[in-house]
Amino acid sequence: MDKATIIGLVLGFFAIVGGLIMKGANPATLLNPAAITIIFVGTAASLLIGFPMAEIKNFPNLVKVVMREQILTPREELIRMFLEMAHTTRSEGLLYLEGQLDQYENPFMRKGVELIVDGTDPDLVRSLLTEEIYATEDRHKVGIGIFSQAGTYAPTLGVLGAVIGLVAALGNLNDIEKLGHSIAAAFIATLYGIFSGYVLWHPIANKLKRLSKREAEIRQIILEGILSIQSGISPTFIEQYLLAYLSSQEQISYHAQKNKT
Repeated sequence: MDKATIIGLVLGFFAIVGGLIMKGANPATLLNPAAITIIFVGTAASLLIGFPMAEIKNFPNLVKVVMREQILTPREELIRMFLEMAHTTRSEGLLYLEGQLDQYENPFMRKGVELIVDGTDPDLVRSLLTEEIYATEDRHKVGIGIFSQAGTYAPTLGVLGAVIGLVAALGNLNDIEKLGHSIAAAFIATLYGIFSGYVLWHPIANKLKRLSKREAEIRQIILEGILSIQSGISPTFIEQYLLAYLSSQEQISYHAQKNKT
């Protein structure tokens, strides 16, 4: 499980419940079936209208992506891997990598190595792998768009829920106590709409965007590393070239680890 997501969800719900308690309101008012129906069923309806079913079906998988900790190869480790490959291929040749394919767990890395081992033209290798990066980013944008749109719909539905609740409250004008409860219940829908939009859907869309960007950066390093290996560039040049993809802190960490070994 991704700790940041879990902690964020817990803090988000605590903020709502804790805020109600601190304001002297009863947290039980959150258990409002009408408000829950208007916001969450309404958001689901909006998404079904706005997106094809083939894309909506992926919704549960996207939630799993956010909830599950994503383990990606550190960029510093990738550079060390390519440095070792460069030294090996200079003495053994590119065909040596054919026997190492099973060691590459990353499918993108394995595909790239297979291409250069088969003697594919460098321009074609770049074109094929770059297109795969773009295609993956486009697929990710669809999932990001679903949650981003949900974050847009939910707060507006909250206003709709408040209006519906106030219309119902007008029927209790002769009973002040019921009127007060009806008005309070009316604004629970607005609370759910704003909460789900800005504490759930928009943050999830942002996390998916960050994960997609991180994966694309790693694939770009793999692409440049594979092409550098294929061209037979010196290991020192490959190292300096790929280090440009690291942040200053990552470069410091890389050199510190290199000096230890």
